[in-house]
Amino acid sequence: MTTGTVTIKAPQDAAERAAATGLIPGRPLIPGQKRTVDLTTLTRTLQLRSAGLTPGVVVAHAVRRRLAVGAREKLQASAARQLIVDQLRTGVEALPSHLGIDVDAVLERLLRTGGVARVLATDDPQALVGQALEVLLLLPAPGDRVDRRTLVPGSPHALDEGPLPALVLAVMGVSGPRARDAWAEVGVDIDDLVGGLIVTGVHPDGWAIPDGATLTLPPKELTGIKWASPSTPDSWVFVTENPSVLSASVQGFIQTSGAGSTPPRVVCTSGTPSRTECEAIAALTAAGWRVTVRADFDTRGLQHVRSLLASAPAAKPWRMCAADYLAVTRHGSGTKVVVSETPWDPELGAQMDRVGVAAYEEDLIKLLVGDVLAGAPPVTP
Repeated sequence: MTTGTVTIKAPQDAAERAAATGLIPGRPLIPGQKRTVDLTTLTRTLQLRSAGLTPGVVVAHAVRRRLAVGAREKLQASAARQLIVDQLRTGVEALPSHLGIDVDAVLERLLRTGGVARVLATDDPQALVGQALEVLLLLPAPGDRVDRRTLVPGSPHALDEGPLPALVLAVMGVSGPRARDAWAEVGVDIDDLVGGLIVTGVHPDGWAIPDGATLTLPPKELTGIKWASPSTPDSWVFVTENPSVLSASVQGFIQTSGAGSTPPRVVCTSGTPSRTECEAIAALTAAGWRVTVRADFDTRGLQHVRSLLASAPAAKPWRMCAADYLAVTRHGSGTKVVVSETPWDPELGAQMDRVGVAAYEEDLIKLLVGDVLAGAPPVTP
């Protein structure tokens, strides 16, 4: 109430009219008389009496109401939100680079999806953020795994459910139909009986599995595994990150069965491969299989491929070069990516850094399924 105009009506009570003496320009008003008052002029007049006075302050005092409660509450909420955002920014920037977290992308996502609001709704938002940052510091490097129950010392079930695990996973930008899947994607295990590798067309030595059947080999079965050898020398096994590739390959085999298609031989890591899983994939070459590996064209995908190739030096990349990436992505369109080294094809890293966005296995799925059913990856230079 410091600009514009307002129309006032003089009260019947003489004392009330006298209280406005000197504030309303012109002749004194008689009871019931109206006059339009310029608020800018009135504000200047009030501030001659006290620098902090405004027409709004006078009105609030007259009707005995607190002034600007809503505005003050909004200001306090904004300050609390900024405090959490600043705490997250400082903490995330200090996290190890191998986590591949883009702090600006994290904050934008948390603000857009209500993540910051959910943090502020907890009893102690700053303590929650601090605890989440401590958990993030303990997340494993690519190729390593940790037990989720060890990430909060003295509280093995702290990450089972609630705002703490939700915030950790939100910062990492992972989700899944089950919490177990989301944790597995960032290298965190719950036990050695669930998770592991999804396979079709290959199996441990001594097992009898029908063509096209799919099974999950948990970490307990993968430790020191000995694979059955291929019936045909130089047969290929395709290693992928996403179950969608394995599922589509099996479905394609079922639809073309009897038409000369090769039974699919696919191993799926379902996210970040553990050291045990990398060693199990490397053991395929010892059993006589040729192995080709790939993952998404994103920060974690590049880490996955590096880990797999380091564990299995005889393995080959599978449609994981610069030309494959450029064929399915456009500059500036998609999720931003933090590029890491691509020693199997340095040009891939250069192009991903130039284009700056991720691409996923599903973008290539028709080509990938075709390779699986043909029984061999494409020949690359």
